[in-house]
Amino acid sequence: MRGIAKALLATMLVSVAIMLFTNLVFFFPWYTTLIVETFNLSQVAAGDNYVKRSYYDDALDRLKNRPIYREKASDIKLTVVNADDYDAVGSDDEASYENATEIQKPYRQRGKPVKVTLSAVYPLSITVWGRKIEEEVPVSFSLTTVGLKHYKDLTYYFD
Repeated sequence: MRGIAKALLATMLVSVAIMLFTNLVFFFPWYTTLIVETFNLSQVAAGDNYVKRSYYDDALDRLKNRPIYREKASDIKLTVVNADDYDAVGSDDEASYENATEIQKPYRQRGKPVKVTLSAVYPLSITVWGRKIEEEVPVSFSLTTVGLKHYKDLTYYFD
């Protein structure tokens, strides 16, 4: 009897290990998509020294509509901050910032860093004997890029 019990326990442990490995195999494309979207948005941020609202909304919509992110779409968060730790997501029309102070503008001068962070929750789940065991694994990826655009409405300091 003891031998049968040990064999059943070993079988269950091996099945759980195989299911975890299968989830791990699905994790890599999920995480790679997170990296690629962060990279794409960081390139947009480097071009204008901030992210325009339309690009921000499009990136979130693209992720939320992908099959691998649909399950936890509400947990996807995208943050873009400038060198002063202020929000670097702004209007599509740069002319709307003509009368704003430098602090109120989402962009900074060329050479200042812009940090793009994309975070989501990976649903790690295993079904054992009809019972679904699920653990939420929060994952984030961030890239810091340097703004390339020179703005004439901002002062240019030589450090």
